[in-house]
Amino acid sequence: MQATITQTNPRRERTKSKGGMGRAIKYLTNYKRQAALPYLFLAIATLAQLAVPAMIRRVIDAVTTGYIADQILGTLGQIPEPFVGAALPKILETTGRPASLTLDQLKVQLEADVNNAPQLLVSAIVAIFIFAALRGVFAFLQAYWAEKNSQAVAYDLRNDLYSKIQTLSFSYHDKNQTGQLMIRATDDVEKVRLFIGQGLLQLIGAFILLTGTIIILFSTNASLAWAMMPILPIALVLFVFFAGASRPMFAEVQQKLSALNTVLQENLAGVKVIKAFTREKQQQEKFKARAGDTMDVAIRLSRLFTFMFPLVFMIANLGQASILYVGGKAIMAGTLSLGEWQEFSMYLMYLFRPIMMVGMIITQFGQASASADRIFEILDAKNDIADKPGAGKLPSVTGNVKFEDVTFRYFGGGDPVLASVTFEAKPGETIALLGATGSGKTTIINLLPRFYDPSEGRITIDGYDLRDVTLESLRSQIGIVLQETTLFSGSVRDNIAFGKPDATREEIEAAAKAAQAHDFIMSFPEGYNTHVGERGQTLSGGQKQRVAIARALLLDPRILILDDSTSSVDLNTEAAIQSALDVLMKGRTSFVIAQRISTVMNADKILVLDKGKVVAMGKHAELLEDDPIYAEIYNSQILAHENEMAGAQ
Repeated sequence: MQATITQTNPRRERTKSKGGMGRAIKYLTNYKRQAALPYLFLAIATLAQLAVPAMIRRVIDAVTTGYIADQILGTLGQIPEPFVGAALPKILETTGRPASLTLDQLKVQLEADVNNAPQLLVSAIVAIFIFAALRGVFAFLQAYWAEKNSQAVAYDLRNDLYSKIQTLSFSYHDKNQTGQLMIRATDDVEKVRLFIGQGLLQLIGAFILLTGTIIILFSTNASLAWAMMPILPIALVLFVFFAGASRPMFAEVQQKLSALNTVLQENLAGVKVIKAFTREKQQQEKFKARAGDTMDVAIRLSRLFTFMFPLVFMIANLGQASILYVGGKAIMAGTLSLGEWQEFSMYLMYLFRPIMMVGMIITQFGQASASADRIFEILDAKNDIADKPGAGKLPSVTGNVKFEDVTFRYFGGGDPVLASVTFEAKPGETIALLGATGSGKTTIINLLPRFYDPSEGRITIDGYDLRDVTLESLRSQIGIVLQETTLFSGSVRDNIAFGKPDATREEIEAAAKAAQAHDFIMSFPEGYNTHVGERGQTLSGGQKQRVAIARALLLDPRILILDDSTSSVDLNTEAAIQSALDVLMKGRTSFVIAQRISTVMNADKILVLDKGKVVAMGKHAELLEDDPIYAEIYNSQILAHENEMAGAQ
């Protein structure tokens, strides 16, 4: 098979996507009112939370007022009558009551305070329960709908990623490792989902709580509010600094995880090769190195945040200390009640709690933002092979294929893999491609279904330039059996009908019989319902190849591509398959790559390739007489076959 060239062109380097988190959040707009529900429930739950400290102040004030009133009444009863008048002004001043009150009026008010205290206490506690219940109900609704929305966004992102990866050209996959693409569709999407479902909601909740608390604090006691206000900008500046420092580190963590995942995926896929060559220790060391890189970056990131949070806690404690000092002086001066001070202290906790939440949100946002950029890096990737605007549908073709001065370079640069290739395949002809490894055989068959586009020249089918027709209409008329057979988990029937899911049982069995696969399939206990393991591991190489041939033949294509399709079978099976193919290729334009010259001797046209150029073209007899390269290939294979036969005797 043609080796893939992996050098990159600096002019076509991938550009990093920015603003990915904002674009991911926009996915919520797909769900309209549903997307707004968690934020509505969040606002109600937060307002219920903000009402609780005021209720607690009423509880404390009711208790303290009733207790003090009861104590004063007891004290008044113990003061001798002549001295009550002298003590009255001091009592009025201490209790904060008007100096014009008479003793009888004072007693009425004090008795009212004592009598009303239990009722005020009960009503305040009931209100606390009501607000707590409201907060609990709406917090549940908020969490449920936020999770539902985030799962919906993750669903959309994964589907968009899968769809994009499926449509990206082979040149993109040549430059990107499978493990990297896998982690973006799984781990990166999950980090974005968590931020949308939790972090974003917490951020908005923190803003509502912070704004509401500041308004209440200033409306309750402006002097106390101003005492702690200098702390806020210091905390916010710190968070902005840490957010900027952590974001690139989160991106680096994801890159290291991708590299680690790539090693894991490659080792799992190639476990047989690793064991066969006893390379377990070396691959373990390779995995350890990647895991060590990931750990180092994670530790550096952890060091940053272990420094940040204690620093923020210290600043919060300084704010608490300033409130204790100012509030304590106000209580001693009689300008602040114990209930008001307790209310203010609770609101102060509400003030610093969202600030601390912002610290956690920054961590989550840094991870999600880096992941979102990586997701949209794929979604924004340029597809080299796509339907051009106005591309038409390719009608049913007869199979006339022309290569007109075709030159091809991988990724648009470097030495050409094909150079000025020109030939014509008439309808129904069989075209054989021969040449050494790297001569360009596989590149030719990759250009036919537009896995790649020519760098120069053009390819036509029935006069239609391949770039002028839609990919679906083109590829639906081409049957392909690649050298590297790929089967999917499922039944044998499902794999044969992969390109035509609505095929009847008779059609599937007819294709299998033509590919000499029916007999071995029926030898399985479950026949066509036999389960095929991952990548067809439960079948032998020859069996996989014949299932792949049946899969291609079921489509009844006008153009057939066979990339060394008999390479994995023995001579007897090859002869049986070749006999079937000779019949089935009649009436189809067929392109055949074969290592064994015996399989292409009857081709209508044989192309001999060398270093990307067609150095000879013709039928077997002509080439054997006129072309030294073909003659050398033929003689070497015939001589090798004769030696094998002699050795067997």
